[in-house]
Amino acid sequence: MKIYDIVILGGGASSLMCAAHLNKSLNVAIIDANDKLAKKLKISGGGKCNITNKYVDVRNFDGDADLVKSVLERFDRDDMLQFLSNNKIELELRKNRYYFCKKSSDDIINVLKKKSSFAKVHLNTKVLDVKKSDEIFEINTDKGVFKTNSLVVATGGESFKNIGASDIGLQIAKSFDIEVKNFTPALAGLTVQKEQFWMKELSGLSCYVNIKVNDRVIKEEMLFAHKGISGPAVLSASLYWRKGDISIDFLPNENIPDLIKGSKKLISSVIPLPKRLSKALLEAIYVKDTECKKVDAKTKEKLLRLHNYSFAPAGNFGFSKAEVSKGGIISNELNFVTFESKKVKKLYFIGEVVDVTGELGGYNFQWAFGSGMICAKNINYN
Repeated sequence: MKIYDIVILGGGASSLMCAAHLNKSLNVAIIDANDKLAKKLKISGGGKCNITNKYVDVRNFDGDADLVKSVLERFDRDDMLQFLSNNKIELELRKNRYYFCKKSSDDIINVLKKKSSFAKVHLNTKVLDVKKSDEIFEINTDKGVFKTNSLVVATGGESFKNIGASDIGLQIAKSFDIEVKNFTPALAGLTVQKEQFWMKELSGLSCYVNIKVNDRVIKEEMLFAHKGISGPAVLSASLYWRKGDISIDFLPNENIPDLIKGSKKLISSVIPLPKRLSKALLEAIYVKDTECKKVDAKTKEKLLRLHNYSFAPAGNFGFSKAEVSKGGIISNELNFVTFESKKVKKLYFIGEVVDVTGELGGYNFQWAFGSGMICAKNINYN
């Protein structure tokens, strides 16, 4: 039976970036359960793929800071942009922060496919389990057994189950006694308690907010949804929320005492938000919508809650609505320089299957591409 030099499990961003940077002389195979490679890349960002962000820092990730720092020191935003430029991939910058493919996510997919075309691709192939015998990995699939000297696990997380997402990467790790953290939904909307059901009645409205969760402050748009709250600000905030309160500043660029000072208008009229939202907010903080000039000291104090509306979400929207998964292979199980398992030689874990998750805005693809490239360079070196 043929023994590959390297087999990569998964056909997503980290997998293809890894394959693209491997020496072409190596005998490489990619195994994926889908009928096509890069399905998540294809549909992300409305089909234009938010590849990276203008501002990339360790604090944009939830995970081991030393591991994230190690990756960003060797493949940061500028390296990502240089790779794209070298391969003539045109980008567009949205909101002066988010880099998207200008035409289509196919631009990056086609480049990665071309650079990894030397690898043998096995699609519609479901991995069942992995064993190691006499320094050779045996990958048992529904299409037979594959053997390899080195194994790269790039199987992603559990979000997007409709395109084949699963926890097979964690199952493989556990079979080798490698510690993992079970996947949970991340970058998902938040459901609300009964006291905040008023938010659901505003479904479809959005506004720019600052959301504070633990020691993080997320500044972006929030969307009211029929299940609770969503939008970029909430998705990123959900990454850091465990249990307990979050705080929303609905007027981050205003000062409510200044807005009402000396005005003869109703409070809801001077608040620069959609009228439905202004009125709902006043009801939520138990303030009667009256003329600003009639506002007393006690009411002024209540109005300050518009800058600090604290409440405890009930939960999140679940995997069906999650952009990514949180959890994965515990960082301390890996060599930070190579992504190789400390317990099992020539076994590597990259991308979303590792316990590092980025905020919304291109950070997770930055992580996937970075970890894939770094892993490949190490394999080439060895």
